[in-house]
Amino acid sequence: MIDFGGYLSSCLPTDELAWTAVTTFRAAAGRLRDAAGLPPAGRPIRAERIAAAFAGERMFRWNGTRVDAFAELSGFFPTADGWVRTHANYPHHRRRILGAVGLPEDTDRDRFATRLARMSASEVEDLAADVGAIAVRVRTESEWAASGPGVAAASDDLVSVQVRSDHGPLRMPAGDAPLAGVRVLDLTRVVAGPVASRSLALLGADVLRIDPPQMPEIEWQHRESGQGKRSALIDLRASDGLAQFRTLLADADILVTGYRPGALEALVGTPGSVKPGLIHGRVSAWGRSGPWADRRGFDSIVQAASGIAMIEGSDGRPGALPAQALDHASGYLLASGVIDALVEARADGAGRDVRVSLARTAAWLLERPNRRASARPALLPGADTVVTHDGITTARPALTEFDDYPFPARAWGTDPPRW
Repeated sequence: MIDFGGYLSSCLPTDELAWTAVTTFRAAAGRLRDAAGLPPAGRPIRAERIAAAFAGERMFRWNGTRVDAFAELSGFFPTADGWVRTHANYPHHRRRILGAVGLPEDTDRDRFATRLARMSASEVEDLAADVGAIAVRVRTESEWAASGPGVAAASDDLVSVQVRSDHGPLRMPAGDAPLAGVRVLDLTRVVAGPVASRSLALLGADVLRIDPPQMPEIEWQHRESGQGKRSALIDLRASDGLAQFRTLLADADILVTGYRPGALEALVGTPGSVKPGLIHGRVSAWGRSGPWADRRGFDSIVQAASGIAMIEGSDGRPGALPAQALDHASGYLLASGVIDALVEARADGAGRDVRVSLARTAAWLLERPNRRASARPALLPGADTVVTHDGITTARPALTEFDDYPFPARAWGTDPPRW
């Protein structure tokens, strides 16, 4: 591994996680190039480019202005017996967490904090889970490892692949780019899933992202991770929207989803029955089994629950990794698994499910040696690691053989829902 020079400085070896995830993705792309008869990539990897890609929200600028990655009611809050971390960036999550703790929708951060300070951390966590809000008790590493969700998260493979019984033809790469001609349907948002689909777009795939019109995306977040993809809106809960989606799915080669286990199947049925032979990449917060499999979660929430926050904190206060590293690493690992599944499907035509979870990625990080007792603030990568289009500055691709993505992110939901 090359020296990251403090760009991902942390107590845990975040730099090793980033290096492993990106080089795993690059190796899978290399195997795909070999299978497609394309020449290998020639440029060496740069740690600074990887760090910039992982710290995408810190590198992002809109007309020169930085963004706040977390909303007013997102973050760490002290409780009567410890700490909780909440995630309320989306309006519906904000409404749910306020309702869970019995506060009106116009509550500000100070009033919210006062309310949580009078409750136990477990009470906040349980009330949030009951209504689909997002808050967890901040645990130590040992507490998490001994818990049911912690045991379940660590029990699966880092990248899990299941060969299904359905068989069918898929488009194989046909062109100068490793994934040219391959169609990817993207049903993900926030970071991990979009990083995976963006990585496939980088290699030339035709990526179409689908979102529900009633759940708007955070625009800066979409612009930061939507490069190389088209963005369209379909309401899967409406009969005409569902039929439209199933038509798109029947002509896709790869499906990438961030739904909790079983949620997509409840809407559209088994994807492999709609498109036999489909490669289905799945990312979840907590994994496909265990008592938290059906719970919502984000990178910051997994860090808090798994013990990472306490390791990265100081003086009894929780802290965080220098980037949404669980998200980004999981995204690159999912993309690598999907690529390998596509290459393998060339031989047998079988459909495959490829799974990663943020909690499993966290377990990998927690298993690594070479921890530091303390860490300096992470350095910001240099100006040559970003690119600006129409006033929007984003990190360049982690792979140095690409100076930029195929095209900048389009405005959310403005493309037609068709191939």
